[in-house]
Amino acid sequence: MSMAVDYFFYLDIPAEEYLRYYSGRASAVVVRANNGLRVRFPASAIRRFVTRDGIQGRFHLKVDENNRLLSLERV
Repeated sequence: MSMAVDYFFYLDIPAEEYLRYYSGRASAVVVRANNGLRVRFPASAIRRFVTRDGIQGRFHLKVDENNRLLSLERV
């Protein structure tokens, strides 16, 4: 039986900073989840949340038992 793990965190990435992720110079995003753990995931996972102001908001990240990304949603 597989066990998913949930992480909640806030992001506030200005548009200028996000360009590093979009251009490929930064391949991963590292955040501190609400439970205090550091979580790393592919930068490509946040592209759909980009606005002209960058990326802001609270997010829910779900990974499987091997820490593979299952979903990332804005909440």
